Amino acid sequence: MKIILAMTGASGVIYGVKLLEVLHRLGHEVHLIVTKAGGLVLKHELDMEVYELRGLCFKIYGEEEIDAPLSSGSARFEAMVIAPCSMKTLASIANGLSNNLVTRAADVILKERRKLIVVIRETPLNKVHILNMLRVNDMGGVVLPACPAFYHRPKNIEDLVNYVVGKVLDLLGIEHDLFQRWS
Repeated sequence: MKIILAMTGASGVIYGVKLLEVLHRLGHEVHLIVTKAGGLVLKHELDMEVYELRGLCFKIYGEEEIDAPLSSGSARFEAMVIAPCSMKTLASIANGLSNNLVTRAADVILKERRKLIVVIRETPLNKVHILNMLRVNDMGGVVLPACPAFYHRPKNIEDLVNYVVGKVLDLLGIEHDLFQRWS
């Protein structure tokens, strides 16, 4: 599968990194966009630099690279995941503001009727956040709050992260064994 993955400036960059690792391991072609704020969060939360992700993806783009292939529907990406998705990015998508590569790529994915998954990581939510989630949903996107379940009896943070990443993979139609399903 040919997938765009974007990491924005919300807390929870661990979800994006884990998703990237799993998609790479499973042989999918991932084009990665990391915003400036996303790079800062990556450094703060995981003590990683963006360049350290190079071996896990086809190519890394900066948010200012608006002329990248991801900006055109003719590039034929099958899906896009934004993990984590900041409320700023969500608002831009909900209101059609293609002001950087992340929001332009999301706009293209939506207009081409392909799968857009936004992994929001914010709490509590105000009315604007909720309305923006509704707008993205109504446009065909999937809003996936980073809310892990506990029925699989997680033992550590990795188990919680795996649950959320597993839900993203489920939506992409990609088989995985990241968590034990309800049975």
